[in-house]
Amino acid sequence: MSERLDFALRRDFPGFAFDAAAALPLKGVTAVFGPSGGGKSTLLRALAGLEPAEGHIRFGAEAWLGGARPVPTHKRGVGYVFQDARLFDHLSVQGNLDYAARRSRASAPERAAAVEALDLGPLLGRRPGGLSGGERQRVAIARALLTRPRLLLMDEPLSALDRRRKAAILPHIAEAAALSGAPVLYVTHAVDEVAQLASRVLLMEDGRVTAEGPAGEILSGPAFEHAAGRFEAGALVEAEVTGHDRAVRLTRLTLCGQPLSMPMLGALEAGTKVRLRVRARDVALAVRRPEGVSIRNILAGRVAEMEVEEDTAFAELAVDLGGQLVRARVTREAAAELQLAVGAEVFALVKSISFDRRGMPPPPE
Repeated sequence: MSERLDFALRRDFPGFAFDAAAALPLKGVTAVFGPSGGGKSTLLRALAGLEPAEGHIRFGAEAWLGGARPVPTHKRGVGYVFQDARLFDHLSVQGNLDYAARRSRASAPERAAAVEALDLGPLLGRRPGGLSGGERQRVAIARALLTRPRLLLMDEPLSALDRRRKAAILPHIAEAAALSGAPVLYVTHAVDEVAQLASRVLLMEDGRVTAEGPAGEILSGPAFEHAAGRFEAGALVEAEVTGHDRAVRLTRLTLCGQPLSMPMLGALEAGTKVRLRVRARDVALAVRRPEGVSIRNILAGRVAEMEVEEDTAFAELAVDLGGQLVRARVTREAAAELQLAVGAEVFALVKSISFDRRGMPPPPE
């Protein structure tokens, strides 16, 4: 069995009981997702030793908490990126990175790799006060990497940024996480960040872990719908780039052997696998292949699951496209008229614009 981060932590706050337990593989990015006030930041601070808690923490074979001799914070080898960058304003960007590198004895190649991964070359001579929010966070992430962490904790590092700046920095975070080689716990309440970065997802609500597992499984399941709301219900699919049609600004892909297209995904080469999130509300169903419609993505499949929501006007279905599922949310009236049921052959109609425009290679497991 691979090494794991195993924890069961408890602490009582006024009006709030924190009682979280899970066992996570020590690899890849685990997104810690849930509503504000659910205990996500408390979990990270307790794992780092910054927040007192009862229970146990085991990092591989080491007992950080709950053993005969608890491991103090400074010996756990944890890198921490906070919501605010917390840089040294009296030092340049280069000075901030040098400070971290000296403390960990990071090599010159490690420094160069961190600078390249986070595109910091043009910023090295500048002071933090003259940087944008996104630039400051990139520096903070590089500084955390140069501490050579055994575990990297990131507490909503993009929460203060707008959508455009988030989209620009997310690929850098993915590259930095891969560069570090350390397992990452990434706290967020933004669905797009989870979909792009995480290989696993841990859901938290009211101080407790409500679900944990592979990202595709959790993001397509009922626990995530409960945490994020029905508006965000959907599924993750993995497709392969076959080329780009620059005349119409579309990227062509295949999904389960079927063609689809979406707004151009930059310079991704043919053969690159990308992970895309499709929301259930963006999928329509037909029992015959439609003609003369503007929707370009028409995918043949079979109904694998169907749940009629008795307290609403809707039904939710999972459609198997040939090994991968998409979800569709239709009215109960439409489901009845089309005689939809498990096993029925259907066509899933997905608008090109429904796919996440920031498609990128799936994160490593």
